[in-house]
Amino acid sequence: MQWMNSRKTRGQYFHVVPDKSSAEPPFTHSTPRSRLVVNMAARAPVATGRLMLGFRKWYYNMCGFNKLGLMRDDTIYEDSDVKEALRRLPENVCNDRMFRIKRALDLSMKQQILPKDQWTKFEEDVNYLTPYLEEVIRERKEMEEWMKK
Repeated sequence: MQWMNSRKTRGQYFHVVPDKSSAEPPFTHSTPRSRLVVNMAARAPVATGRLMLGFRKWYYNMCGFNKLGLMRDDTIYEDSDVKEALRRLPENVCNDRMFRIKRALDLSMKQQILPKDQWTKFEEDVNYLTPYLEEVIRERKEMEEWMKK
C-alpha cells in the first residue's frame, strides 16, 4: 500500500516520499529526515524580500536624518573620494544638497524636526552621489595599480 501524506507544520508543508518497502504510516516520529521533502522553499525568497524591505524602511525611519529632510547620501563622511565625487556633481544637485544640509543644521540648532509631510520618504530617497563615488573609487584603484607597475 502506498502512503502519501501532507502535514502542515508551523506554516510549511512537508510531503513524505512514499517508501515502497515499508508498510508503516508515512509520517511518524521515527520518520527519517531523508524522506521529508519541503515544498515551500521556492517561496522563501519572496517572503524574505518583503521582510527585508520592511526592515529597511523601519531602519531608515529610525535613523532620523529623514526627519530633517536629508537623504542617505547627504550623511556620508566626506573623505578625499567623497570630496572628488561632490566636485563632479551637477550644479543643481549640489545646490539641492547644500540646501538640505543647511536646513538640517538650522533645524538641529532649534531642536526641531520638519512636519511629517516634508520628511524624506524611503521611496523618494535616491542615491545621487553613489554612482559618482563608485567611479572615483574605481579610478583611484586603477591609478594605484598603475603606480605599482
